[in-house]
Amino acid sequence: MGGRWAVAAVVLALLVAAGPAAGKKEKMCDKGWECKGPSIYCCNDTITDFFQVYQFENLFAKRNAPVSHAVGFWDYQAFITAAAIYEPLGFGTTGGKKMQMKEISAFLGHVGSKTSCGYGVATGGPLAWGLCYNREMSPSQDYCADNYEYPCSPGASYYGRGALPVYWNYNYGVTGDGVKADLLNHPEYLEQNATLAFQAAIWRWMTPMRKRQPSAHDVFVGNWKPTKNDTLSKRLPGFGATMNILYGDLVCGQGFIDSMNNIISHYQYYLDLMGVGRESSGDNLDCSEQVAFNPSGQTATS
Repeated sequence: MGGRWAVAAVVLALLVAAGPAAGKKEKMCDKGWECKGPSIYCCNDTITDFFQVYQFENLFAKRNAPVSHAVGFWDYQAFITAAAIYEPLGFGTTGGKKMQMKEISAFLGHVGSKTSCGYGVATGGPLAWGLCYNREMSPSQDYCADNYEYPCSPGASYYGRGALPVYWNYNYGVTGDGVKADLLNHPEYLEQNATLAFQAAIWRWMTPMRKRQPSAHDVFVGNWKPTKNDTLSKRLPGFGATMNILYGDLVCGQGFIDSMNNIISHYQYYLDLMGVGRESSGDNLDCSEQVAFNPSGQTATS
């Protein structure tokens, strides 16, 4: 019960801060366990209204192929259960049905590209192999850095794990705080529990990493208005800015490099499979010339 009340409290706080709209009487809609209570989004379609099991299977068609590295780990129900926590906050419930489908395609486009073992001549094509991994297979280091707030736990290694792979002790610490799980002392949870792995990824999508910066969700659904400095830095609303927030200058500001193009390709491929179509990708699709919001090494994923 505590977790549900905590989510409701967060939603209520957001409504209070919402400005003029907060003065309106909000509808109380019951979407079952997915989206419930005093949220401006809960009367909209929820994710299972437009994203079914067969679509998840189409997007990640090869994830359980014998050569995959996380066979049997990822499934539709784990994603839906994790997504339900954030639907009252607008994840997959913002805007009309088309925007909602686009956001799920965008989020899963990042997930698919970062967990793919596809390659040029892979069976089914290189974009069919998302969710092939749930962990970094051959880490070159333990990703432990000196950090007062989030010191490394003895014996723990902080290599990439999850749906949007998390690296470094400080990122496990802040992500663990966000999802209320002790990831700093138990980073292995992200490769043991698919629902938690999706939850951590959605939390990252929905959460600004610094004050006065937007979340990936905000820049994608149109909640963010760039400042003059953002405009001069060529940071504009759209899918490109989601890459900037999630990966910074590891991907952005380097021209049309393969790592950036691969993420875009997954997003557009999923738009096609969702029935939206890549022609609806939106403006500002790439981040090839964007200045990073934050420098390398300070994002929660890579």
